[in-house]
Amino acid sequence: MNLFSLFIRATITLSVISGSAGFADSGDAGNIPLRAEDARPLGTNGLVPKIDVRNSSGENVDLLKLVQTKPTVLIFYRGGWCPFCNTHLGKLSEIQPKLHDLGFQIVAISADSPKKIAEAEKSKKFSYRLLSDSKMMASRAFGLAFKVDDETVRLYKEQYKIDLEADSGESHHLLPIPAAYVIDTSGTVRFAYHNSDYKKRVDSDALVKAAMDAIGRE
Repeated sequence: MNLFSLFIRATITLSVISGSAGFADSGDAGNIPLRAEDARPLGTNGLVPKIDVRNSSGENVDLLKLVQTKPTVLIFYRGGWCPFCNTHLGKLSEIQPKLHDLGFQIVAISADSPKKIAEAEKSKKFSYRLLSDSKMMASRAFGLAFKVDDETVRLYKEQYKIDLEADSGESHHLLPIPAAYVIDTSGTVRFAYHNSDYKKRVDSDALVKAAMDAIGRE
């Protein structure tokens, strides 16, 4: 990796820690958008920052090192409690053989705690890697994090029995907007999809095509 890439990656990481103008303070979470529509996601040609997420055992996983092992389809989803997320994860399972044949791994990251990730793994619904970003450092680094307002947190809990604090193990009330990235082994984003509307997800065929394009396959 050249010095310029290292500088850019360090700048991204520092911006996550320090925040930026126009973002509201959300306490321990740092400066985070108060609406999903105001998220500023990492786009095509962006660089994966050096950020840790956690596996189901609570062990740190260096995300940059992970994507450097092989081409990666990286997914950010809200959590196992989200039916739209689970539908999308199921569709990823359907295209996993195609992506595997192209040499890609699938990595899916959510705001769920390692405990919740372990529960998902035990269900054996998905054979690809699930990781916890309950501290929301990766989501913040990718510009995907936003703060859920108190009324929505209350509504989720009382009406839909969705407890964001219990599922993440944190009180920050942060979620990522759904996103999908195709990343090469240099850590460079070759394709980016994100949508502040959590009901909308990347098309599976478009994701496979983006993976093919990233490795020069037709």
